[in-house]
Amino acid sequence: MKDKQLTKTEEEIMQLIWQLKKAFIKDIIAAMPEPRPPYNTVSSVVRILVKKEFVGYKAYGKTHEYYPLISKAQYRKVVVQKMLTNYFDGSYQQLMSFFVKENQVKQDELDDLLKELDEEGK
Repeated sequence: MKDKQLTKTEEEIMQLIWQLKKAFIKDIIAAMPEPRPPYNTVSSVVRILVKKEFVGYKAYGKTHEYYPLISKAQYRKVVVQKMLTNYFDGSYQQLMSFFVKENQVKQDELDDLLKELDEEGK
């Protein structure tokens, strides 16, 4: 998986697979909001996820039950690292500064984060 990225559609389906833990295509479709895509569309995307090694499966005859091969936390780490590298020159300080300037981080959240970092440093 290393630095493989998911497309928006692949990520939406992967989110459902993480949520469901194990699922047949019909289960994934049932968990999707209306209007739901056709069975073949979802099946094609899931096969791509298998090829990219994000999803594994257990075969029951012609039917397959799919499950995640990587955790959501593992993928989140890759995505955040890539964003950090591509948009913030690899600097966590630039990343936090961005969120503070955009009012995305409240002062109490920032205080809690600083306290957490201080405790980890001890």
